[in-house]
Amino acid sequence: MKILSTLFKKDKKLNIEFCEKNLDRFLKEEQVEEYGAFLSKKNVLHKEYSCQSHCEKCRLSPYAIVNGEYIAADSYAELLEMLKQTSEQN
Repeated sequence: MKILSTLFKKDKKLNIEFCEKNLDRFLKEEQVEEYGAFLSKKNVLHKEYSCQSHCEKCRLSPYAIVNGEYIAADSYAELLEMLKQTSEQN
């Protein structure tokens, strides 16, 4: 059975949720293309919400909810690197 599961291993999906207000506040226009390339990968699912009820944290730094876990960074460039690392681990 292990051989079959190894042969037909499915990539785990990375579920990422963004706050629209947080994106507007911190994502720079020059980063949009790089984010688009990452988010278009087949193992990455993403959704943007108008609000995720993390308002205090949302005002402070860029963040995303990744597979149900809140992660924050100092910049959206740093957050993207964190997302890429998480994607590679899945």
